[in-house]
Amino acid sequence: MPLDHASSDNPTLDLTCELIRRPSVTPDDAGCLDLIGERLARCGFTLERFDHEGVANLWATRGNSAPVFCFAGHTDVVPTGDLAAWGSDPFEPVIRDGVLYGRGAADMKGSIAAMVTAVESLCAEGRPLPGTLALLLTSDEEGIALHGTKRVVEALRTRGARIDYCLVGEPSSIERLGDLLRNGRRGSLTAHLKVLGVQGHVAYPEKVRNPIHLAMPALSELAATRWDEGNEYFPATSFQISNLNAGTGADNVVPGSLHAAFNFRYSTASTAEGLKARVTEVLDRRGLQYELKWHLSGEPFLTGRGHLLSCVTSVLNEELGVTPEISTGGGTSDGRFIATLGTEVVELGPINATIHKIDECVNVADLAPLSKVYARIARAALG
Repeated sequence: MPLDHASSDNPTLDLTCELIRRPSVTPDDAGCLDLIGERLARCGFTLERFDHEGVANLWATRGNSAPVFCFAGHTDVVPTGDLAAWGSDPFEPVIRDGVLYGRGAADMKGSIAAMVTAVESLCAEGRPLPGTLALLLTSDEEGIALHGTKRVVEALRTRGARIDYCLVGEPSSIERLGDLLRNGRRGSLTAHLKVLGVQGHVAYPEKVRNPIHLAMPALSELAATRWDEGNEYFPATSFQISNLNAGTGADNVVPGSLHAAFNFRYSTASTAEGLKARVTEVLDRRGLQYELKWHLSGEPFLTGRGHLLSCVTSVLNEELGVTPEISTGGGTSDGRFIATLGTEVVELGPINATIHKIDECVNVADLAPLSKVYARIARAALG
């Protein structure tokens, strides 16, 4: 059923719907942070905006002492795709059979709504909350991620500020709320390789240097390499070629160059510099003439078994009756930037089965419990 703007007895659902109605396709915030900021200000939060290059960023704090517990997330969403394929308008929340549909419902407007209502409930309790409660929200997570959380973290580092504990609202759950949380992510390192040859007629192989023939042994060796063995939390580093192209458009011409793109998803058992050096060694040993450009989108990060992980797992067990799987799988997240402050980072959010898909959705029955879990984690972490 379509939802009107009237309040229900589920404030987290109401706020999720308000956020879905704002078409915040990355990096457009579409007014989400203004709405959230108004609510946080009523709870006594101090608001700072770090907007830059069309990206909206909010750093909100309540309190001024240690420790600092931070909720982190993003208001931006991925594009809708084919509108005709959706069962309803992606920016008009609709409930069907207990499921809320709309772009961003799971990734991650449901989580952000739960964060806001969680801190509202904590503030309404009237009990003193030790330390500092904070929120770090951006509209640049689904995009290039250069002017969002990364920029805020750089500003906090410059002023000597720190975040002790951070819960990122990424949709982590698999089959039921809370059944999986992430305590780290692999690093992502991408290479763009251009292997140089000499173009010429295929009938005169003595007059050409075929970059395809030259590159294949090196690429095969890279693909067959065991880069590391991983560790307790991480699988072994993976190497994948994502693009390979060469040719002039004519079947009787050997091209002058070959272009390849490949990516490492790597664990804390390896380093970006170490992987780069090993690739260069292979290319040089194979006698290739080449150009190589690297892009590091994020170092791996890991939160070991400590205070925050203990708080999160205990609350999930007590509140939801689940013992979560602890994972470092998936892609990258903004946790990679926050972790550079020496922060313990855990990712916990709703079921992720529909994120980035047509008819993205979240179970209505999960929203209020998620808010309660978030509130209990924050209080437990601050001690």
